[in-house]
Amino acid sequence: MGKMHSRAKGKSGSKKPLTASKPSWVKYTDAEVEKLVVKLAKEGQTSSAIGMHLRDQYGIPSVKSIAKKKIHEIMREKKIAAELPEDMFALIKKAAIVRSHLEKNKHDMTALRGLQLTESKVKRLSKYYKKIKRIPVEWKYNFEEHKSAAQ
Repeated sequence: MGKMHSRAKGKSGSKKPLTASKPSWVKYTDAEVEKLVVKLAKEGQTSSAIGMHLRDQYGIPSVKSIAKKKIHEIMREKKIAAELPEDMFALIKKAAIVRSHLEKNKHDMTALRGLQLTESKVKRLSKYYKKIKRIPVEWKYNFEEHKSAAQ
């Protein structure tokens, strides 16, 4: 499948383990994995950073195969999940950085086009998250509200 705003195919990336069962070398129980997720989330890490940390430091290939729940589900149960999904927050942060760049460089048309593409992705993603009820239906992207994401 091709990328949205380029001609690249975009096939590289990490792959999930082949089996969904708990690997034999993992010595952690589901309660221990949940405690690790909560500890890392309280330190301020995102769900993807938590997954990489557990993989690299603890040898846990997949939280879902051990705890039978995704990292975000564990965070939501413990009420420590972020209000916005991680991918949407990253796009909003990127748009804020490009906007601050455009304030200094008003004639940078390439950056302006990048801002338009990024904001269209934010709006399209918000439409999806409203449909699956992950964000409130009345939520609306407004740069002034999300200006602090650039800092």
